[in-house]
Amino acid sequence: MTLIKSISGIRGTIGGSAGKGLTPPDIIKYTTAFGQWVKTASGINKIVIGRDARISGEMVRNLVVGTLQSIGIDVIDLGLSTTPTVEIAVTDEQAGGGIILTASHNPKQWNALKLLNAKGEFISGEDGVKVLQLAESNSLTYSEVTQLGKITFDDSYINKHIQKILALPLVNVHAIKSANFNIVVDAVNSTGGFAVPALLEALGVTQIHQINCIPDGDFQHDPEPLPANLVQLSNAVKLHGAGMGIAVDPDVDRLCFVCEDGSMFGEEYTLVAVADHVLKHTPGNTVSNMSSTRALRDVTEAAGMEYSASAVGEVNVVTKMKETNAIIGGEGNGGIIYPELHYGRDALVGIALFLTHLAAQHKTISQLRDSYPRYFIAKNKIELDENLDLNELLSVMSKQYQDQPQNTTDGLKIEFGKEWVHLRGSNTEPIIRIYAESASEASANNLATKMISELEAMLHQLEN
Repeated sequence: MTLIKSISGIRGTIGGSAGKGLTPPDIIKYTTAFGQWVKTASGINKIVIGRDARISGEMVRNLVVGTLQSIGIDVIDLGLSTTPTVEIAVTDEQAGGGIILTASHNPKQWNALKLLNAKGEFISGEDGVKVLQLAESNSLTYSEVTQLGKITFDDSYINKHIQKILALPLVNVHAIKSANFNIVVDAVNSTGGFAVPALLEALGVTQIHQINCIPDGDFQHDPEPLPANLVQLSNAVKLHGAGMGIAVDPDVDRLCFVCEDGSMFGEEYTLVAVADHVLKHTPGNTVSNMSSTRALRDVTEAAGMEYSASAVGEVNVVTKMKETNAIIGGEGNGGIIYPELHYGRDALVGIALFLTHLAAQHKTISQLRDSYPRYFIAKNKIELDENLDLNELLSVMSKQYQDQPQNTTDGLKIEFGKEWVHLRGSNTEPIIRIYAESASEASANNLATKMISELEAMLHQLEN
């Protein structure tokens, strides 16, 4: 059993002992702390909640709603929803914050409380520390019976979200409709199963084939939208003679595409293509995190604009975007952040912008992919003992490559000429991520394999 407390929220596996997993006492404890922080930070006794379709969602929702009521907070419950939809609803409802009940790309035994401030953005690291301190304090109090919060149910926000997307100047519904796209959707049995088809229909797409779109939370494959998990989607694209496949994660903030021949467009290139579209119409800067492909930098500089890199994590990307007045940003995991709509990763707006761009290019999706600078990123991970000192491990690796250019803003990034490797601990799982990029797939994989071998040897030494 695992319980992780970080800037990404309170995340854990369902079941086990309190403090060891995401159990009812833990849910109540951290919900109470967050609710009290919201009241203090915003002065508003209202919180928006929504959840993905994972199996534990209803149980977690009941505990969260009851807890918020017990401390005098009114709840706007969106029911089954998406992370970006909840983010939008927080500001529309003028709430003091929001909670999204989702473990994002984690398997079905996980769930989490993703915490939003009054701007509908993830709370900062500093505010996260305050919430955790409140949770461990003896100052948590509950309301008397006449001061309990009220619940309002509102399932209209998916449609409101879609209407806001349709109204964006850089979304061309006529062009998308005229392109007559034939699309297969894989929503990994969560809320994208109804949100993505609803968006596509609103955009004028009439040929929509759905797989894994029943939102029952019984994920039919690993929910992280990586190539190894999208074999069924790839086969379905070829079976239906479709022009593309679309895959999202359970809370619909990550997006990737499959080409018409069943090959992967590459989740790294989701942001690159969308940024290309935005930059063609709106001059401005771009941001992605340190683990993302340098292709975004190439596209940005070709447009005469400036690219910046941030630490990994949506809150860090958003902070850097605001600092640099970026007009588009995100992460190489398929996360699109388009401030014209809101400061949050949003697969739905990413789909609309991408389809507009593809329709204007008069190319197949594989031809569009081939028009961008060709880089390859190998993405791997190693499970860690929860008691391991990750900083010590990275320090040993840093010393081994002390003659190479390094960046320690977020973990350890080492450059080897035009290649790089980025080693960092995950905010959401007890793992170390190993990302390596090069101009060829073989060299990226070789670099990653070399690093994994060295890390495993170091881990063995540290454990002994």
